Amino acid sequence: MTRIVGLTGGIGTGKSTVSRMLTALGAAVVDADAIVHELQAPGMPMVAEIARAFGPEFVGPDGALDRARLRELVFRDPEARRRLGEITHPAVGREMLARVEAARAAGTALVVMDNPLLFEGRARRVAANPALAPHDRGEDSILVYAPAETQIARQIARDGVTRELALQRLAAQLPIEAKRALATHVIDNSGGLDATERQVRELYAKLVSAASARP
Repeated sequence: MTRIVGLTGGIGTGKSTVSRMLTALGAAVVDADAIVHELQAPGMPMVAEIARAFGPEFVGPDGALDRARLRELVFRDPEARRRLGEITHPAVGREMLARVEAARAAGTALVVMDNPLLFEGRARRVAANPALAPHDRGEDSILVYAPAETQIARQIARDGVTRELALQRLAAQLPIEAKRALATHVIDNSGGLDATERQVRELYAKLVSAASARP
Protein backbone atom coordinates (compact mmCIF):
# COMPACT_ATOMS: atom_id res chain seq x y z
CA MET A 1 0.00 0.00 0.00
CA THR A 2 1.31 3.45 -0.94
CA ARG A 3 1.18 6.24 1.63
CA ILE A 4 0.74 9.73 0.17
CA VAL A 5 1.59 12.83 2.21
CA GLY A 6 1.93 16.52 1.45
CA LEU A 7 5.13 18.39 2.30
CA THR A 8 5.21 22.13 2.81
CA GLY A 9 7.00 24.88 4.69
CA GLY A 10 7.66 28.56 4.36
CA ILE A 11 10.41 30.62 2.83
CA GLY A 12 13.57 30.04 4.83
CA THR A 13 12.32 26.99 6.73
CA GLY A 14 14.47 24.45 4.85
CA LYS A 15 11.80 22.47 3.03
CA SER A 16 14.19 21.60 0.19
CA THR A 17 16.64 20.13 2.69
CA VAL A 18 13.97 17.87 4.17
CA SER A 19 12.79 16.92 0.68
CA ARG A 20 16.30 15.74 -0.22
CA MET A 21 16.49 13.73 3.02
CA LEU A 22 13.21 11.99 2.23
CA THR A 23 14.38 11.20 -1.30
CA ALA A 24 17.59 9.68 0.08
CA LEU A 25 15.53 7.45 2.37
CA GLY A 26 13.53 6.10 -0.58
CA ALA A 27 10.46 8.31 -0.83
CA ALA A 28 9.20 9.38 -4.26
CA VAL A 29 9.08 13.17 -4.03
CA VAL A 30 6.81 14.95 -6.51
CA ASP A 31 8.12 18.52 -6.48
CA ALA A 32 5.67 21.26 -7.44
CA ASP A 33 8.46 23.84 -7.92
CA ALA A 34 10.38 21.53 -10.25
CA ILE A 35 7.23 20.95 -12.29
CA VAL A 36 6.64 24.71 -12.49
CA HIS A 37 10.14 25.14 -13.94
CA GLU A 38 9.46 22.42 -16.50
CA LEU A 39 6.15 23.97 -17.57
CA GLN A 40 7.76 27.42 -17.75
CA ALA A 41 10.75 26.40 -19.87
CA PRO A 42 11.38 28.47 -23.02
CA GLY A 43 8.85 27.68 -25.73
CA MET A 44 6.27 26.16 -23.39
CA PRO A 45 2.68 27.45 -23.71
CA MET A 46 2.62 28.70 -20.13
CA VAL A 47 5.39 31.22 -20.88
CA ALA A 48 3.32 32.78 -23.64
CA GLU A 49 0.30 32.89 -21.35
CA ILE A 50 2.30 34.70 -18.66
CA ALA A 51 3.56 37.21 -21.23
CA ARG A 52 -0.02 37.91 -22.32
CA ALA A 53 -1.11 38.40 -18.72
CA PHE A 54 1.77 40.53 -17.42
CA GLY A 55 3.57 41.92 -20.47
CA PRO A 56 6.33 40.85 -22.89
CA GLU A 57 8.99 42.38 -20.64
CA PHE A 58 8.71 39.32 -18.41
CA VAL A 59 10.21 37.12 -21.16
CA GLY A 60 13.78 37.59 -22.38
CA PRO A 61 15.03 37.57 -25.99
CA ASP A 62 15.95 33.89 -25.59
CA GLY A 63 12.36 33.02 -24.67
CA ALA A 64 13.22 32.39 -21.02
CA LEU A 65 10.92 33.67 -18.31
CA ASP A 66 12.41 36.43 -16.16
CA ARG A 67 11.68 34.63 -12.88
CA ALA A 68 13.33 37.22 -10.65
CA ARG A 69 11.21 40.02 -12.12
CA LEU A 70 8.03 37.96 -11.91
CA ARG A 71 8.80 36.88 -8.34
CA GLU A 72 9.32 40.49 -7.28
CA LEU A 73 5.97 41.44 -8.80
CA VAL A 74 3.90 38.71 -7.19
CA PHE A 75 5.45 39.16 -3.75
CA ARG A 76 4.30 42.80 -3.62
CA ASP A 77 1.07 42.61 -5.66
CA PRO A 78 -1.67 40.24 -4.38
CA GLU A 79 -3.71 40.61 -7.57
CA ALA A 80 -0.73 39.62 -9.71
CA ARG A 81 -0.13 36.68 -7.39
CA ARG A 82 -3.74 35.58 -7.82
CA ARG A 83 -3.55 35.88 -11.60
CA LEU A 84 -0.31 33.90 -11.78
CA GLY A 85 -1.89 31.21 -9.62
CA GLU A 86 -4.79 30.92 -12.05
CA ILE A 87 -2.30 30.28 -14.84
CA THR A 88 0.00 27.85 -13.05
CA HIS A 89 -1.94 25.92 -10.39
CA PRO A 90 -4.30 23.83 -12.58
CA ALA A 91 -1.53 22.60 -14.90
CA VAL A 92 0.87 21.91 -12.04
CA GLY A 93 -1.83 20.08 -10.09
CA ARG A 94 -2.63 17.81 -13.03
CA GLU A 95 1.03 16.93 -13.57
CA MET A 96 1.58 16.26 -9.87
CA LEU A 97 -1.36 13.87 -9.74
CA ALA A 98 -0.10 12.05 -12.84
CA ARG A 99 3.29 11.53 -11.20
CA VAL A 100 1.72 10.39 -7.93
CA GLU A 101 -0.29 7.78 -9.81
CA ALA A 102 2.84 6.60 -11.63
CA ALA A 103 4.66 6.18 -8.30
CA ARG A 104 1.66 4.36 -6.83
CA ALA A 105 1.56 2.02 -9.83
CA ALA A 106 5.27 1.29 -9.30
CA GLY A 107 4.53 0.19 -5.73
CA THR A 108 6.42 3.01 -4.00
CA ALA A 109 5.83 2.86 -0.23
CA LEU A 110 5.84 6.62 0.39
CA VAL A 111 4.95 9.39 -2.06
CA VAL A 112 5.59 12.96 -0.93
CA MET A 113 3.83 15.82 -2.70
CA ASP A 114 6.23 18.74 -2.17
CA ASN A 115 4.12 21.90 -2.45
CA PRO A 116 5.06 25.24 -0.86
CA LEU A 117 1.44 26.40 -1.18
CA LEU A 118 -0.19 23.24 0.18
CA PHE A 119 -2.18 24.97 2.92
CA GLU A 120 -2.92 28.06 0.83
CA GLY A 121 -4.53 25.74 -1.73
CA ARG A 122 -6.54 24.02 0.99
CA ALA A 123 -7.74 27.41 2.23
CA ARG A 124 -9.11 28.17 -1.23
CA ARG A 125 -10.90 24.82 -1.38
CA VAL A 126 -12.41 25.24 2.08
CA ALA A 127 -13.62 28.72 1.15
CA ALA A 128 -15.29 27.26 -1.94
CA ASN A 129 -16.78 24.37 0.06
CA PRO A 130 -17.36 25.21 3.75
CA ALA A 131 -18.55 21.65 4.42
CA LEU A 132 -14.93 20.46 4.27
CA ALA A 133 -13.38 19.71 7.68
CA PRO A 134 -10.37 21.70 8.99
CA HIS A 135 -7.64 19.36 7.72
CA ASP A 136 -9.14 19.11 4.23
CA ARG A 137 -10.43 15.88 5.63
CA GLY A 138 -7.92 13.13 5.85
CA GLU A 139 -4.83 14.11 3.85
CA ASP A 140 -1.59 13.73 5.80
CA SER A 141 0.76 16.69 5.73
CA ILE A 142 4.31 17.41 6.89
CA LEU A 143 5.33 20.96 7.76
CA VAL A 144 8.99 21.95 7.82
CA TYR A 145 8.99 24.54 10.58
CA ALA A 146 11.21 27.40 11.67
CA PRO A 147 10.08 30.47 13.64
CA ALA A 148 9.34 33.62 11.66
CA GLU A 149 12.44 35.41 12.96
CA THR A 150 14.57 32.51 11.78
CA GLN A 151 12.88 32.68 8.37
CA ILE A 152 13.76 36.37 8.16
CA ALA A 153 17.37 35.86 9.25
CA ARG A 154 17.91 33.04 6.75
CA GLN A 155 16.57 35.11 3.86
CA ILE A 156 18.87 38.01 4.73
CA ALA A 157 21.89 35.69 5.01
CA ARG A 158 21.07 33.55 1.96
CA ASP A 159 19.64 36.08 -0.49
CA GLY A 160 21.18 39.33 0.71
CA VAL A 161 17.74 40.97 0.94
CA THR A 162 16.64 43.69 3.32
CA ARG A 163 14.54 42.90 6.36
CA GLU A 164 11.69 44.82 4.70
CA LEU A 165 11.75 42.58 1.62
CA ALA A 166 12.03 39.46 3.78
CA LEU A 167 8.90 40.56 5.65
CA GLN A 168 7.09 41.21 2.34
CA ARG A 169 7.87 37.67 1.25
CA LEU A 170 6.53 36.23 4.49
CA ALA A 171 3.36 38.31 4.14
CA ALA A 172 2.69 36.62 0.78
CA GLN A 173 2.34 33.24 2.54
CA LEU A 174 0.22 31.91 5.37
CA PRO A 175 2.01 32.63 8.68
CA ILE A 176 4.19 29.73 9.74
CA GLU A 177 2.31 29.33 13.04
CA ALA A 178 -0.98 29.01 11.14
CA LYS A 179 0.58 26.30 9.00
CA ARG A 180 1.83 24.53 12.11
CA ALA A 181 -1.72 24.37 13.46
CA LEU A 182 -2.89 22.71 10.22
CA ALA A 183 -0.08 20.16 9.83
CA THR A 184 -0.40 16.48 10.67
CA HIS A 185 3.35 16.15 11.28
CA VAL A 186 5.98 18.83 12.04
CA ILE A 187 9.72 18.72 11.35
CA ASP A 188 11.39 21.42 13.44
CA ASN A 189 14.28 22.72 11.34
CA SER A 190 15.21 25.61 13.61
CA GLY A 191 18.27 23.80 14.95
CA GLY A 192 21.13 21.82 13.42
CA LEU A 193 20.98 19.42 10.47
CA ASP A 194 21.63 16.38 12.66
CA ALA A 195 18.48 17.10 14.68
CA THR A 196 16.48 17.62 11.51
CA GLU A 197 17.74 14.41 9.93
CA ARG A 198 16.87 12.42 13.06
CA GLN A 199 13.29 13.74 12.93
CA VAL A 200 13.02 12.94 9.22
CA ARG A 201 14.26 9.38 9.67
CA GLU A 202 11.83 8.76 12.52
CA LEU A 203 8.89 10.15 10.57
CA TYR A 204 9.81 8.24 7.41
CA ALA A 205 9.93 4.96 9.32
CA LYS A 206 6.60 5.75 10.99
CA LEU A 207 4.85 6.57 7.71
CA VAL A 208 6.22 3.57 5.81
CA SER A 209 5.34 1.24 8.70
CA ALA A 210 1.79 2.57 8.75
CA ALA A 211 1.50 2.11 4.99
CA SER A 212 2.65 -1.52 5.14
CA ALA A 213 0.14 -2.23 7.91
CA ARG A 214 -2.80 -1.16 5.79
CA PRO A 215 -4.82 -3.98 4.20
